[in-house]
Amino acid sequence: MTEVQRRGFLARLNAYEPLTLIMLASIAGGLFVLQRLTSEVLEGETFGFDQAVLLALRRADDLAVPIGPAWLTHAVDDITSLGGITVLALLTVLITVYLLLDRRWPIAIFVFSSVVSGWLASTLLKILVARPRPDVVPHLIEVSDLSFPSGHAMVSAVTYLTLGALVARTQRYRSTRIFVMGAGVFLAVIIGLSRIYLGVHYPTDVFAGWCAGALWALGCWLISKRFVPSRAPDNGVEAVNGDNT
Repeated sequence: MTEVQRRGFLARLNAYEPLTLIMLASIAGGLFVLQRLTSEVLEGETFGFDQAVLLALRRADDLAVPIGPAWLTHAVDDITSLGGITVLALLTVLITVYLLLDRRWPIAIFVFSSVVSGWLASTLLKILVARPRPDVVPHLIEVSDLSFPSGHAMVSAVTYLTLGALVARTQRYRSTRIFVMGAGVFLAVIIGLSRIYLGVHYPTDVFAGWCAGALWALGCWLISKRFVPSRAPDNGVEAVNGDNT
């Protein structure tokens, strides 16, 4: 590498913020983990672990009854509905409309397209892997589609993390940005866990859903950070992101 090439490479590297480089490294690592997990699932290497977790969440004398008090099952059933298409679609539309009314047209369009394309990616992954639903324990709710990755885990991660990351960019204070992102992560986690408790997904389905959804949200955040303004134009001049990213 010549001196001119070396300087050019260093200049391009310095153009990226440390956080951006960390996110790029995280995406690369996440893709590797997702690829390895998918490969292990296809080879059947994870079944022993999956089976042990599902059985541990049911009473030994009656696999149709989950561990814990009766109210917990109702609570988990309510939580899992937060990852359903109906709830997520309503949330996405409402936030998109809010951003449009707030004159944040670019980020509104990007939010909507990012979430919808993430849902399509989840469906495609299910079709490609074609893993049947678990039959280790009786299902506590009715399901009919394929199992890997968990659609609720991935779609909720895609939706809540993407919305959290992009909406957080519109917030003025760091505390509100942290809260928005933390709420997105919390919702994605409890929705994924609810699918395991209800017996409709293997744990590895949920792990893969979280991983794929987080990767999608990270990718969308990086793209929006570079190309999508976070604030509406002020007096015809676009506000600079500054410390809002």
